[in-house]
Amino acid sequence: MNDKKHTILCVDDDPDVLEYLRAVLEAEGYNFIRADTAEAGLKTYKQSNPDIVIADLMMESVDAGTQFVKDLKLEGNTAPVFMLSSVGDDLSRQIDPSAIGLAGVFQKPVNKERLLKIISNKLA
Repeated sequence: MNDKKHTILCVDDDPDVLEYLRAVLEAEGYNFIRADTAEAGLKTYKQSNPDIVIADLMMESVDAGTQFVKDLKLEGNTAPVFMLSSVGDDLSRQIDPSAIGLAGVFQKPVNKERLLKIISNKLA
């Protein structure tokens, strides 16, 4: 049995969202790492090598989230990347998340059960 705690990096400029994700993920036994900007997220990614990345679509600038995903790809990222968006489900219908390197999109506010199920499946 693998006892390694999986690490999840969450990048969002909203401290309330980060606190919610921290509480949910740590309660399930995950290591939670946070960053408040896309730039800090990239630096933290390089230092922590997370198993999953969850990032907000619109942070300090409108395209910060999508640029962050592109930067991760340039770094050779192989971890699943999920985008957070206040238009999450609508965004998934408008674009193909995998086309920009995403494993999926979560609608804000994030549904705890859906989040945990999808993360568990990705890490299985």
